[in-house]
Parts: sequence; structure tokens; C-alpha cells
Amino acid sequence: MTREGYLLLAAALLAAAAVILWDRRRLGRTFRSLEQMLDRAMAGSSPEAHLDESRLSAVETRLAHYLSAEAVSAQSVAEERDRIKTLIGDISHQTRTPVANILLYVQLLEEQELTAEGRACASALEEQAKKLRLLMEALVKTSRLETGVLALHPAPGPLSPMLEEAAAQFAPKAAEKGVSLTLKPTSAAAVFDAKWTEEAVCNLLDNAVKYTPAGGGVTVEAISYELFCRIDVTDTGPGIPEGEQARIFGRFYRCAAVSQEPGVGIGLYLVRQIAQGQGGYVKVSSRPGQGAAFSLYLPRG
Repeated sequence: MTREGYLLLAAALLAAAAVILWDRRRLGRTFRSLEQMLDRAMAGSSPEAHLDESRLSAVETRLAHYLSAEAVSAQSVAEERDRIKTLIGDISHQTRTPVANILLYVQLLEEQELTAEGRACASALEEQAKKLRLLMEALVKTSRLETGVLALHPAPGPLSPMLEEAAAQFAPKAAEKGVSLTLKPTSAAAVFDAKWTEEAVCNLLDNAVKYTPAGGGVTVEAISYELFCRIDVTDTGPGIPEGEQARIFGRFYRCAAVSQEPGVGIGLYLVRQIAQGQGGYVKVSSRPGQGAAFSLYLPRG
């Protein structure tokens, strides 16, 4: 090869190297711009950037448009959540006073001289008003959990204080009905939201005491495993048929055998929502005529 040929080859190699270097620097700028867009989007800021089509790739432009649409969508979700929060608050406030007034007038009515039929009607009216109040309270709680208006805040701690508080709330009701309520001592600990977990345990206790006949018993205990802690609420009630066990955690579902008992069919649904909201779950073990055992599993770490 002649000297001129070597010079041409060297010039071509230098030109190729320059093109490669320029392309790598351009690609590096593109990736840095993409990273900045993603960082702004993850921080909640607007992902829009000043784009230079001659310098940035079409992928970058499309990503910017996508992130902008996501930002608008996130803002719409936040606004919708605020509207739902306001609606839930309004429903809670607007229904609380009328129901309280109904119960007050029922009490005043019962103080009057009534016929046996009138007293029965007043008693039925009071029962239905209380049922309505329980229904509205349960609906507000579940709606707040489902929409994220109320968030669970699990924290590590012992279960005993929470279980003692829940059992103390139902001890008078159990004693009045002639049902023994036993809380077994425990040193178990878990990661849980104390307020909402107590709500879940209280719902389980409410069902257990309600459906256990006089002379029966309800037992509460907590058992630790390597990864989970299990809270058992066991009763000696009528039990639950196997075909219905998968359905009792649905909203408003009630077993046919207990349809005449007071209740709105939302307590177990709320228990499941609370369990799932803190990384746990709930299950039931039961056979007709042999009572039921509801187990609430909570993570230990």
C-alpha cells in the first residue's frame, strides 16, 4: 500500500472514531435526560423537559409524553380520592344525627303507656335503627380502607394488650348471655396496626359471642410461628357448612342458618380487609355442630 493509501486509511479510521465518539456522547446525553425525567416523575414533579428533536431520540420524546399522561392520571386519582373522602365524611355526618334522633324518640316512646302491639313496634323500630347505625359505621370504615382514605400503620409490638382490650369489651355481653369468654396468656408479638387489628378481633368476638348458645364458650389465643403470628377466636356455636366457608368473607353475605340473628354481614369482610392491609390473612376452620375457629395471621417482621 502506498503512503497515500495509508494516509487515507488513517483518515478514515479517525473519522470513524470521531463519529463513534460523537454518537456515544449523544447517546450518553439521551440516557442522562431519560434518567432526569424518571427521577422527576418518581419525585412527583412534572416530567416535562425541553426536548431537542435533533439531539434526543424519539424514544425520549415518547417517554416524556407517557410520563406527562401518567402525571395527569395521578392527579385525577388524587382528586377523585379527595372527592370520595369528602363524600364519606358527608354520609357519616348526615346519617349519624337522624339515627341518633330515631333512637331518642324510640326511648321517649317506650316511656309512654303503650299497648303490647305498640311496645313490640317500638322495640322493632329500635332494633332496626341500631342495625342501620351499625351498617353505616361499617360501610364508612370499609370505604375508607378501600379508597386509602384511612391507611394502616403496622408497627412491631406485643399482642397481649390489644387482645386484653378487645376481650374486655365483650366480657359483659358474654356474661349476660351465659357464655364463658377465655383469653389465654400470650407473649406473642407481631407487626400490626393496634387500632385496626383490635377492630378485626372485636368483629370476630362479636360473631363468636352472638352465635354461641348459653353454656358455651369462646376462647382467644395467640400462637407464634417463624414468620407469622396467629390469633385464634374459637367458639362452640352451630358451625359453618363447608360450602359456605369461602363465601362468608364477602360483603353482606350471611349464612342461611343465622339469617335471623342481628347483623349486617359486613364484619368478616372488614376483618379480611384489615388483615390484607397489613400483609396478613384470615381463614376459618369449622364443621356444622362443632363450632368455628377463625384465625387471623399477622406478619412477625
